[in-house]
Amino acid sequence: MDQPSRGIANEPIAVHTLAQAIFVVNKHAKTALKPQSLYYLKQKALNQLIKEGKAKKVGLHFSDNPKNSRQQSDVIVECGEYIFHLPPTREDKTSLPHLGNRLTEKRNPKAQVSLSKARAIIQKYLGIENTEQQNKKDFPKRKRDQWKKKPDCFASSFLGNDLNFYKR
Repeated sequence: MDQPSRGIANEPIAVHTLAQAIFVVNKHAKTALKPQSLYYLKQKALNQLIKEGKAKKVGLHFSDNPKNSRQQSDVIVECGEYIFHLPPTREDKTSLPHLGNRLTEKRNPKAQVSLSKARAIIQKYLGIENTEQQNKKDFPKRKRDQWKKKPDCFASSFLGNDLNFYKR
């Protein structure tokens, strides 16, 4: 009699765990040099949670950092104890109530999850393969031996091919 395997892949991920992971990814995206992939994970995960009814859109509020000094609104999404912002769609602008300015006293709870673990949680939830490992294979770190192959000085056109001038 075989028992069904109880691996992690079969267990649903708790909403609180997903919300923590999204919070950590969003927090790191704000200071990352190339935040596009992190914001993509955040938006994709929140949209999936909204579709499943595990998160809800509360309303719109004015953005703290509008682009080009124009007034801009963000969608407030509530997921567990956490609150996130997403760019609004046309439907959001007509269907959601506008709540005015952001409440400064409302803060998200702290999360003690590493960025790599948070990415893994979100990627597992979305069914996306781990792209981090693939990027490491495609772009290996520069080897120190590559520097040894380069000449010690820059060749100049007026010296011709003879570089013995610099080796004295």
